[in-house]
Amino acid sequence: MSELSRLRWHCRRGMKELDQLLERYLDRYYEGATAEHQAAFRALLDLQDPELYGFLLGRSTPENDSMKAIIDRVRGEPDN
Repeated sequence: MSELSRLRWHCRRGMKELDQLLERYLDRYYEGATAEHQAAFRALLDLQDPELYGFLLGRSTPENDSMKAIIDRVRGEPDN
């Protein structure tokens, strides 16, 4: 299984909204992202759904700057 196929499988969550946001990032930005941001996205996929959902809704903020950048990108916010 290729890395992108494996990541696409990990983008499948318990909520359709999360699936769509994560898969959109994977399709649009992952391959062109820096190694640091790719690692942050993979770490994001390891989070539990409630924590990930909180980040994406802006209810909480990750401490890691790379993960913050990925969350912004997943949410569709422009890069700073």
